[in-house]
Amino acid sequence: MAVPERTARPRRYLMCRPEHFDVTYQINPWMDLGVAVDTARALGQWEALVDTYRELGHEVHLIEPAPDLPDMVFAANAGVVLDARVYGALFLVEERRGEEALYRAWFAAHGFVDVVTPREVNEGAGDLLAVGDVILGAHGFRTSRGAHREAEECFTRPVVSLELVDPRFYHLDTALAVLDRETIAYYPGAFAPAALRELQHRFPDAIVAGEADAVAFGLNATSDGRHVVLSADAVGLIGQLRDRGFHPIGLDLSELRKAGGSAKCCTLELAGWSGPVR
Repeated sequence: MAVPERTARPRRYLMCRPEHFDVTYQINPWMDLGVAVDTARALGQWEALVDTYRELGHEVHLIEPAPDLPDMVFAANAGVVLDARVYGALFLVEERRGEEALYRAWFAAHGFVDVVTPREVNEGAGDLLAVGDVILGAHGFRTSRGAHREAEECFTRPVVSLELVDPRFYHLDTALAVLDRETIAYYPGAFAPAALRELQHRFPDAIVAGEADAVAFGLNATSDGRHVVLSADAVGLIGQLRDRGFHPIGLDLSELRKAGGSAKCCTLELAGWSGPVR
């Protein structure tokens, strides 16, 4: 089988420095109050991620971190941005509710005029991923199925509902990566049987990741259509990506993984946004 030529497209990202990153509560299976967090090391890993994006030609915009919100670094959960429209987050867990207003204020201050405040619980681009002309939406842990209908109304795109069943993969972006408009990678064990059948039907040529790469957060990856930035520990997936014509870039993001996140969790794509108002 011929390996296709992959084409990169410059992206705009919103990110938040992990100046106050820590594990001070437990809201997912990866968080352990008995494991020390090195905030300085987390900041260095995050800076390497930002540097990588900029070297690839992507724009990185920053929101100011708040000292009482250690998970604010995981910007992907702040909402979904498509066609410069924002569907905001409504966090399930109380510990992260303070992030909602701060991110909404950033959107308002940077020229976003169409920002939808949700009625349904959802954790943004952690559970709602655009692929081509559809949105894949997860439910089962952090986002309600009602949010899928809200997202459909907001973006006038169909949302394909997928049930997550493994608590280690509590957000869709921990179990599935969008690589381009037609290609995904995913870990089958994260999904209910009906959801798995749906993925197999829609994406027969998907990259199927193994459990070792999934628990290394290899699927919590970002892609510009050619370059895929992911955990360096996902060695098997890195090989699979290379075999399919992608250019994987492995980074050490192990400190951030202590709170249950990696490259994609730290990165909210501002799709369709032309930049701040001058």
